[in-house]
Amino acid sequence: MSKKVTPYKESELGKKEQVKQMFDNISENYDGLNRVISFGTDIKWRKRIVAFLKDKSPQSILDIATGTGDLAIALTHTGAKKIVGLDLSPGMLEVGKKKVNNKNLQSTVEMVVGDSENLPFEDSSFDAITVAFGVRNFENLEKGLQEIYRVLKPEGHFLVLETSVPTKTPYKQGYRIYSKYVLPTIGNLFSKDRSAYAYLSESASVFPHGEAFNNILKKIGFIGVENKPQTMGVASIYVASK
Repeated sequence: MSKKVTPYKESELGKKEQVKQMFDNISENYDGLNRVISFGTDIKWRKRIVAFLKDKSPQSILDIATGTGDLAIALTHTGAKKIVGLDLSPGMLEVGKKKVNNKNLQSTVEMVVGDSENLPFEDSSFDAITVAFGVRNFENLEKGLQEIYRVLKPEGHFLVLETSVPTKTPYKQGYRIYSKYVLPTIGNLFSKDRSAYAYLSESASVFPHGEAFNNILKKIGFIGVENKPQTMGVASIYVASK
């Protein structure tokens, strides 16, 4: 990242610990707020990741920064026999575990506490790895991506869904107003953590999206790298393989 952004600017904790604390704080409201803030389009973006991987027939998938498990649960439609949802935040995972149990998916989906920059898996463990709205929260982006590369099987697929910044008028101006004023205001109204949604907005604005992120993936060693802008450029799906 060109600028280090943290959730709690006055905190002496490192970014990783702050991100964990933030998501624990907002876990109960996170799903509802996500639907409101993205106007429900985040569901459509996740479906595109699932559709891509379904054609590849992966048997094992790791979903990093799984949060409350929306993508991990959706990935069951790929036919994978083993899906691991990993996240730093126990609070988010508890919400996710309830969803998994309610859908009787315990035999397929496992939710585990873990650090993206120190993955508790052996080399070449997964056919596919996904991250939805999580890479910008990595404390050390390249270290996290190196770990992902390590545990991905050769010829395996890596997909990232992340916010980006539109470059075309008038979407660029509209996005700037929405992310700077509207998103934090909605977060303040519905969340007990006033800093969280300001951080989510600011971290999205400084993340190296588009070709800049493609270049980082290539530097790590990924091949077949491409990004697919979504909904006027407010998000991108990045596709790569090992």
